Amino acid sequence: MNSQRAAAASPADADLDRPQWVKSIPFIAVHAAALATPFLVAPTWRLVGLAAAVYAVCMFGITAGFHRYFSHRAFRTGRVFQFLLALLGTLSVQKGVLWWAAHHRDHHRYSDGEKDVHSPVQRGFWWSHVGWILAARYDRTRMDRVKDLARFPELVFLDRFGLLVPVLFAIALFALGGLPAFLWGFFVPIVVAWHVTFSINSVAHVLGSRRYPTGDDSRNNPLLALLTFGEGWHNNHHFYASTANQGWFWWELDLSYLALRGLAVTGLVWDLRTPPPHVRAGRLPARPRSLEEDGAAGRQVGVEHAL
Repeated sequence: MNSQRAAAASPADADLDRPQWVKSIPFIAVHAAALATPFLVAPTWRLVGLAAAVYAVCMFGITAGFHRYFSHRAFRTGRVFQFLLALLGTLSVQKGVLWWAAHHRDHHRYSDGEKDVHSPVQRGFWWSHVGWILAARYDRTRMDRVKDLARFPELVFLDRFGLLVPVLFAIALFALGGLPAFLWGFFVPIVVAWHVTFSINSVAHVLGSRRYPTGDDSRNNPLLALLTFGEGWHNNHHFYASTANQGWFWWELDLSYLALRGLAVTGLVWDLRTPPPHVRAGRLPARPRSLEEDGAAGRQVGVEHAL
C-alpha cells in the first residue's frame, strides 16, 4: 500500500512529506541540548525533581488540556481555567492549541486510514512518531476543524505565538536557577514529554492489547499509560473518544483523570464525561456519535464564560 501511494503522488505532493531540515534546526538543537545536559551539569536530586515536576505539568497540559478538553471536549470549565489549560499545554512546545486539536480530530476521523495524519499502519514508525511533525504538509492550522475553539481570541493568540510561553519559561528558569535549572528544567523534560507523547501515535497503534473492535489498530499499553498519565489506554479511547477518563477499570491507572477529579472537587472543572456501562461492556449505540456530536464542535460541553 505504501509503495502504491508513493507512486501515485506527484513530485510536488511528495515534497510536502519530506522533513523540513532547515526549519527543524531548533527541534534538533533542543534534542542535542537535552542529551548533553548530564555531561554539562551533573544531576542532583533537586535538578531531577525539577525535571520531573516540569514533565508532570507538561504532560497534564497535553493530556487533560490539549487532548481531552480541547480536542474532545470531555469536560467543562470556565474561560479562565480554559486559558490556563492552553498555557500548560503550550509549555510543552508541541505547537499551538488549535493546531494540536485540529490535527488530532482528523486523526480520529480517519484513524489508521489513508488520510490519517500519523498512522504507523499506513506510513511506518518514523512517520507516525516524528516525520509528520517535520513535514510541510501539516504546518497549517486547520481552522475549519476547530471553529468552536477559534471563537476565543486568547486561544488564537496562543496558537499563533505558541513559542512565546516556553521561551518566557526558559528565561525564568535561567534567571532563577542559572544554567543547571535552565538545562534540567527545560530541555530534559520537554524532550522526554515529546517522545512519550509521540509514542501514543506510533507505539500505541502497534504494541499492546485490543479489548474493543475499533476499526483501527489502537491498543492498550500499560507502560505508555503510566508514562503518559493515562493516554496509553488507547484502545479504550478510540472505542469511545469523548470521555475524561481513558482508564475505564479500577486497575487502569489514569493520573490525568485523577487530577481532573481533584479539580472537580474545587469547582474548576465539572461534567467529567465517563463511559456508560454499555460502552465499557463493548456495546455502542446503534448509530455511534460523529466526531462533532461527540463534543468536538463544543455545542454539548462548551466552555462557560466565568468560573
